[in-house]
Amino acid sequence: AILARRWVSCRPPPLSQDQSTDRAGSGGGSGREHGHQDNAHCSTSMARLQVLCLALGAVASLVSADYRVKFEVETTDGPGEFTVLVHEGDDWAPIGAARFKELVQANFYDDTRFFRVIPTFMVQFGLSGDPAKSAAWRSKTIKDEPVKKSNKPGYITFAKTGAPNSRTTQLFINYVDNSRLDGMGFAPFGEVEGDGMAVVKKIYNCGEKPNQGQIQAKGNAYLDESFPKLSKIIRATVVPEAKEQEL
Repeated sequence: AILARRWVSCRPPPLSQDQSTDRAGSGGGSGREHGHQDNAHCSTSMARLQVLCLALGAVASLVSADYRVKFEVETTDGPGEFTVLVHEGDDWAPIGAARFKELVQANFYDDTRFFRVIPTFMVQFGLSGDPAKSAAWRSKTIKDEPVKKSNKPGYITFAKTGAPNSRTTQLFINYVDNSRLDGMGFAPFGEVEGDGMAVVKKIYNCGEKPNQGQIQAKGNAYLDESFPKLSKIIRATVVPEAKEQEL
């Protein structure tokens, strides 16, 4: 997959609870009895509502369970790292988010190079340093999906060809506002967090000199010999979720 030269948390809505007022009796034993019944009914209703809220919250967390990926890299400034917040909810690009996690967990991006760098555009990576690994993933395309977020600076997106459903492993991080890509089917699925773009902008500017065909055929052997100054990804890992404290 190539990126054409010129193409180139989700939280559930708050639940509204209607305010209730107790209906007290007008006096005497009957009023007190009705008052106790209303209080009991109110308590039961509140308990059921709390259970419902917890259930809805659990379902929402499963539907849109964002995750983070930490990139340990070597740039022109030496070792560094940045973190990408990936949005798995339907309001981003869930198919791309799922494929990215699959690739990271398979260690696909470890010991790879940033091979296309245009400071006024984006930085591209995602070809394995191992030709056999690149070949194994080349046919594992994923389906296109609607573009629901614009290609803003710091947003990460899968590269693709002009053909339908051609996304595989290559990614790019937007250096600038590339909203013109939105109508071409490039769907962001995450964003570089915090001051991470300061690290991303230190990636060695190699332009478009490395040949993608040679990278796929020879991997890092070709890149390290012909372009020894390229910045590299040491490893990319899914950041473990912090365990919630028991109440």
